[in-house]
Amino acid sequence: MKEHKLGIIMNGVTGRMGTNQHLIRSICAIRDKGGVKVSPDEVIVIDPILTGRNEQKLGALAERTGVKRWTTNLEEALADASNQIFFDASSTLHRARFVEMAAQAGKAVYCEKPTAVTTEEALRLAQVCEDAGIKNGVVQDKLWLPGILKLKALIDQGFFGEILSVRGEFGYWVFTGHDANRPAQRPSWNYRKEDGGGIIIDMLCHWRYLVDNVFGPIRSLSCRGAVHVGERVDEQGEPYACTADDACYATMELENGILCQFNSSWTVRVRRDDLFVMQVDGTKGSAVVGLRECRVQEMSATPKPVWNPDVAQPINFYDGWTIVPDEEEYDNAFKVQWELFLRHVALDEAFPYDLRSGAKGVELAEAGLQSWKDRKWVDLAS
Repeated sequence: MKEHKLGIIMNGVTGRMGTNQHLIRSICAIRDKGGVKVSPDEVIVIDPILTGRNEQKLGALAERTGVKRWTTNLEEALADASNQIFFDASSTLHRARFVEMAAQAGKAVYCEKPTAVTTEEALRLAQVCEDAGIKNGVVQDKLWLPGILKLKALIDQGFFGEILSVRGEFGYWVFTGHDANRPAQRPSWNYRKEDGGGIIIDMLCHWRYLVDNVFGPIRSLSCRGAVHVGERVDEQGEPYACTADDACYATMELENGILCQFNSSWTVRVRRDDLFVMQVDGTKGSAVVGLRECRVQEMSATPKPVWNPDVAQPINFYDGWTIVPDEEEYDNAFKVQWELFLRHVALDEAFPYDLRSGAKGVELAEAGLQSWKDRKWVDLAS
């Protein structure tokens, strides 16, 4: 059996997303199934090492997940030739320093988005990796969600005819922390602009790669942000002023003429099928897509309502929609992309989701902030 062994430095994964999605459901899941099977006689096996600042958290997480290696000495981990990949899930403002260290050490770099808070910095980091000649990638997990995969299949089949518009609703209520019985479920830095927080920089990075890859390149953007909740309570129980946007209302015009509207909010109560729901309308049919499910309505099933506010609505608009069945067993979206990156590093297979593509997400976020400030449409450069 030919074996490609990759040591992976997992930096800053003690947070919720790093622990659950990247470590447990991706890296540990790959490790526990024996690696990534390339062929009957070839496999990629992995050996993670946890790095970070908090010795107690690292030790506890390593014990919980069965990871044998961990250290607070990142320089030592980078100097170890058995570690070929550096992954970073730390806060955005710390990312540049870590990426530069890894590039200098000759490690392949894979990291969470956003890669930076400005396009200039995001492009600089991409250039740093390119100049170092290292493979690099950025997380773009939503492309492998079951709902999105079903949607892409419908588009490829021509189900919609001409796609006219896309409307996305994302978000949920994030508790402020003022009620001791309902603590905040997101970290406090998310609501401080000076710490790299804000829903625009967070979510517009997602919407850039999602829209670009599923519907077409974005031409221009109109965006309005808001700080709806002015005060929250931090992890130490101290109130603080919120300086970063907690809601974002964006309209995007695509190069092919499709209009996309995406609302993102941490101050909304959910009455929809999922935390993220997207409706796609076309000349022949429509779809409502969640994280896992996809429902469609063809022209033949489209009702013909008549406006009459004086009587109860006789049509149940939830009828006439058909759920798209699962055609396969869908894996965790983060894990799917991790396996693609591991194959990229070990086998030199193509991986288009590099730091330069990640910079496009930062560009959209930066354009959104500029649009909000200037109260006008902003054209994208790339």
